[in-house]
Amino acid sequence: MTPIKKATDVYFTLNNGIKIPALGLGTVPSDDPSDVKDQVITAVKAGYRLIDTAWYYGTEKYVGQALKELFDEGVVKREDIFITTKVWPSFYHSPEKSLDQSLETLGLDYVDLFLQHWPVALHGDENGQPTAPKDKDGNLIYDDDPATGTKFIEVYHKLEKILDETKKTRAIGVSNYSIPKLKQLLPTVKHVPVVNQIEYHPELPQQDLVDLCNEHKIIVECYSPVGGPGAPVLKQPLVQELAKKYDVSTNEIVDAYQILNGRIAIPRSSNLERIKSITNLPDLSKEELDELYQIGVNKPTRYTNDPWGYGLGFRWWQGDDKSKTFT
Repeated sequence: MTPIKKATDVYFTLNNGIKIPALGLGTVPSDDPSDVKDQVITAVKAGYRLIDTAWYYGTEKYVGQALKELFDEGVVKREDIFITTKVWPSFYHSPEKSLDQSLETLGLDYVDLFLQHWPVALHGDENGQPTAPKDKDGNLIYDDDPATGTKFIEVYHKLEKILDETKKTRAIGVSNYSIPKLKQLLPTVKHVPVVNQIEYHPELPQQDLVDLCNEHKIIVECYSPVGGPGAPVLKQPLVQELAKKYDVSTNEIVDAYQILNGRIAIPRSSNLERIKSITNLPDLSKEELDELYQIGVNKPTRYTNDPWGYGLGFRWWQGDDKSKTFT
């Protein structure tokens, strides 16, 4: 019997020539942020080499503790690990300051990838606080119109300056960029984003956005590959059927759906055993990959509908009353 491939052995090449692992660990906290330390240690010992974090998550302290322990024990070297962090919209005015804080908290001299977390500008102070500023009616306070403003482009240009003038990051990219936002940004850039990190899974088909990214050699990174809370995608009959056929977990099926299509999967889990056990890469056929895509065609469902996503022009974003055009 042919040994099953490992997702942790797969790497993609970014448009700047740097290699990035195809499987990563997300570090958004579930309950106790300190649990992330053990999650990172477990993942790295299981073969993961991509750790995705962000200033906003409040977990970089614990990611840093995990990395120090792993480095001190000789499990991996710094150059073996690919670390991603992000600048939050309330810190849009000072992305280098945000990155400096992340580096200090992580205990690193550089990250491998620095992302613009969302293409909006929230009204934060010099330290990015509050992260979700609201008026007396509970509405988010913006420094730019989320649908028609262009400050998000200026933010990306500041990331380009960091890339060109410092050694604090090896690459820059974007997150939660829709087709309208990408089309506004791309004509203005010196460095095309290396990735666009978005919610993507079989229940949320967005081939037009993927095609635009592919056209510009922007790799799609997929957060929430199992859907939202409760992992609804794993309950899909086809996902369960394929898991039985290939003798793997349902998590491995949905990760393979991304990786075999040339996208990066960033699952997150507070279950250490699960983290260790979802590294196989079943060799799904093209027909099976197409079948998985079709799951969401008839009833597309987006599970992340945060209010700071209003106005971006994403289809199926529940509650969005600000978008002028949609993808």
